[in-house]
Amino acid sequence: EYIIFHYRTNRVYVITMSAPYAILSQNRVGGGGTYYRISHASVSTKTPMTFGLFVPSRYVTNITEKSDNKTNVPVIFWLSGLTCDDTNFAQKAGARAFLAGEKEGVAIVMPDTSPRGDNSVPNVDSYDLGIGAGFYVNATKAPYSTHYHMYNYVTIELPNLLKEHFSIGKDNLRSITGHSMGGHGALTIAIKDPSNWVSVSAFSPICNPTNCPWGKKAFENYFGSVEIGKAHDATALLSERST
Repeated sequence: EYIIFHYRTNRVYVITMSAPYAILSQNRVGGGGTYYRISHASVSTKTPMTFGLFVPSRYVTNITEKSDNKTNVPVIFWLSGLTCDDTNFAQKAGARAFLAGEKEGVAIVMPDTSPRGDNSVPNVDSYDLGIGAGFYVNATKAPYSTHYHMYNYVTIELPNLLKEHFSIGKDNLRSITGHSMGGHGALTIAIKDPSNWVSVSAFSPICNPTNCPWGKKAFENYFGSVEIGKAHDATALLSERST
């Protein structure tokens, strides 16, 4: 059970297994559709997690109504970069992205970049490690190994929540993209499991993290070695395919 205080509405939400998610806020978008922020108790990170979700107007009843006959909604997963949370994309690109999503009938989900919101989540005074810098991997080295399981969160838990409760992304009707660290996450996630994604793209991705300071720092702390990080390096993964 998690108790979440939403400062913008001054409301307290209790999330349990019987109430698997809470809609923290919802806002009508000028060009059509609705932007939601939704929190839930994550089994991957063992913390509360919050994600943004844009839903085109034609599918809003998927969120507002309880029904077993909801229309399947195609979705784009957007993975943000270092220092970001679930709100950055909506604030900076929402005006254009949501308009396109409304026109094409495509939902957009914007997960957080790391676990947060719990005092047990380890963090350091650094923008490129810890909170806001989960690198979309499952950490295996303490102290990060307990909570930093963003790979499982993005590839398993969040897609299942969207499918089960909102009929979003069923039948693998989903694509993935992102920027910087999020571009790295999008590329590696899709390369490692291409059958689960219709398409992948990336904006200025960290595409060879084992060969740059950001990636080396992350992999040494999350895995214990840069070598293990090659399993989450788009360049290394594609090189293996070509041999």
